[in-house]
Amino acid sequence: MKHLLVLLLIWAAPAGAETLAATLFAAQRTPSNQQSMPIGTYARGCAAGNVELPETGPTWQAMRLARDRNWGNPVLVSYLEDLSAAVTRFGWRGLYIGDMGNPRGGPMNSGHASHQIGLDADIWFLPPSRLDLTPAQREKISSISIRSDDQLSVNSSYNDSYRAVLKAAASDPRVDRIFVAAAIKIEMCKTATRADAKWLQHIRPEAGHQDHMHVRLKCPAGASLCQTQTPTVSDLSKGGSGCDETLAYWVSDAYLHPKPAAKPTTPQPPKPHKKGPREFTMTDLPAQCASVLSSD
Repeated sequence: MKHLLVLLLIWAAPAGAETLAATLFAAQRTPSNQQSMPIGTYARGCAAGNVELPETGPTWQAMRLARDRNWGNPVLVSYLEDLSAAVTRFGWRGLYIGDMGNPRGGPMNSGHASHQIGLDADIWFLPPSRLDLTPAQREKISSISIRSDDQLSVNSSYNDSYRAVLKAAASDPRVDRIFVAAAIKIEMCKTATRADAKWLQHIRPEAGHQDHMHVRLKCPAGASLCQTQTPTVSDLSKGGSGCDETLAYWVSDAYLHPKPAAKPTTPQPPKPHKKGPREFTMTDLPAQCASVLSSD
């Protein structure tokens, strides 16, 4: 049946065109019947043997269930369950978990460029007021930003519990890096000590992460088809916290309000188009992704 669905999607494509990989992976509603394995890179790959994060647990709820993106490598699911229990020590009832990945990973037909190999997850900055939201309520509720509108600092929603939650998230040895808005890391750096460097270096500034943290795990032990991101976090500032002068660039006028590039005085050849993840076809992904897609 799975093979037939894949073939139907391919045949439905216009003559001479390949069906987009995002279309093929989004059509799969179950994980592949294979040993768990992240395949390729975070932004160009797929995931064999993913497992589902239960929609509701004692200290978490998966959000936006209609997207069917509460799937990931077993290591990721265990991490999220562990972290959601740990944050109860800081006054949070648990966690609202946003997008993880498709049942079989791969490119998504909306949203993320990464989240393709079962090792990425978005965790909302909205502390749960309750953990019995209905599926309909989870479609309507939204997270909150903890960064100011001018992007220069945290806002009044930020408090010490966020630092504690982020520290717990980043201190786990399974984590490679965690993306947050630059202003959030800058706030954390204000009170950082040398002892904080080991976990704080995992917190990385990234645009668009004012209302959630994006957790990215390392390739699990034995995952021979998983490609670790480079440079690794351990290379950052030779083991430093990442609270150096380069962090200030993320809130500089040059970054937030760049001047338009000067027009060239002579005609320039067009730059070659670089494919984005939603333009990938199966030939753009690791060869093993074909078996992930077709597995019963």
